[in-house]
Amino acid sequence: MTAAKPDLLLLVHRIPYPPNKGDKIRSFNLMKALSQHYTVHLGCFIDDPFDRQYIDTLSQWCATVFCVSQAKWQAKLCALRGFINNQAITLPYYFSLAMAAWVKTTISSYKIEKVLVYSSSMAQYVDKTDYQQLIRVIDFVDIDSDKWRQYAEKSRGVKRWFYQREARLLLQYEKQICQRFNSSLFVSDDEASAFRAMLPAELQHKVHSVLNGVDTDYFSPDIPDRSAEHTLPEQYIVFTGAMDYWANVDAVCWFCQNIWPRLKQLYPQLHFMIVGGKPSTEVRALSQQAGVIVTGRVNDVRPYISHALFAVAPMLIARGIQNKVLEAMAMNKAVVCSAMAMEGINAPASEDAVIADGVDSFIRACKKQLDRTSTPSANRQWILQHFTWQQTLVRLNSFIHPELPA
Repeated sequence: MTAAKPDLLLLVHRIPYPPNKGDKIRSFNLMKALSQHYTVHLGCFIDDPFDRQYIDTLSQWCATVFCVSQAKWQAKLCALRGFINNQAITLPYYFSLAMAAWVKTTISSYKIEKVLVYSSSMAQYVDKTDYQQLIRVIDFVDIDSDKWRQYAEKSRGVKRWFYQREARLLLQYEKQICQRFNSSLFVSDDEASAFRAMLPAELQHKVHSVLNGVDTDYFSPDIPDRSAEHTLPEQYIVFTGAMDYWANVDAVCWFCQNIWPRLKQLYPQLHFMIVGGKPSTEVRALSQQAGVIVTGRVNDVRPYISHALFAVAPMLIARGIQNKVLEAMAMNKAVVCSAMAMEGINAPASEDAVIADGVDSFIRACKKQLDRTSTPSANRQWILQHFTWQQTLVRLNSFIHPELPA
């Protein structure tokens, strides 16, 4: 007779399905891995009505699921309480009385002893003395406070003040959570090391890395040819990602302003495809430039990667590991990216994985790819050696339940 799996509470700031954007890819694979050893009780928010159709799908991995719909305008109003309470606005943005009540009831009803929290914004639901006897593990993923610091550096006036305030207060909270919880996880060794450097010596042993991975069966150069939803140009380069995310918006705007005009002049038949859901006003406007195609949401990103000449990731704001780079590399596409975009992946410099920072360097790197005659061959091998989910999640159980096999 098979022993019952222990109960575990999983709190995620965004529904972990479908795994079609950076944070959801990681949270989905964590949930999937945890379900092999635990009876998972999931609490999450839904900030996109499109995702409500997937709630029932979560029953494949979770015994109970509690979802709170989050209207962004309402969440932003709630976030203003942060100014009254002198706390990072991230916390009231993600606070829900209904979620707090469900967490309390679920822990009591199922006698839950283990909790995995995904992102600092969800830690507040178990950050009480009532729960200090629980094994609490937080997956910060990356240092959110540092992204706000980066935003501040690129802003002026009131925005700069606001972002600096959020960076300072959120970092304070991240340090407090690290102190109170059993373990703090990050998406890369680089990210974990950066956070350790911010902590007193007595807390540094609590910080660990659990790398992102990529589904190498799904993102494979050998998949049957799938038609894209859009007519694909004969020659194009590609950027993929959620196009309402500031770091992605910033990256493609910089590329189209500084790199693309020169490439289009040199290669008149070339196109630049920006592939990803919810393109912002700034991103949609880029389609007015000659050769730029903004797709919006697509059902399957792989055909767009597969038929591209190469992928670009000119990230100027970034933390952690870029899934867009992992996915392109897994499909054996050459990538041209900023040093920030390669951080945590650390593929050896080669003709297939090119780091370029600055306008002139990025233009030269793209031109070299467009002029090359050889076929990329090294990137997929690097991913297979270092970034399959089976490899990257092997230590996850050791932080939650050391007695279980890793």
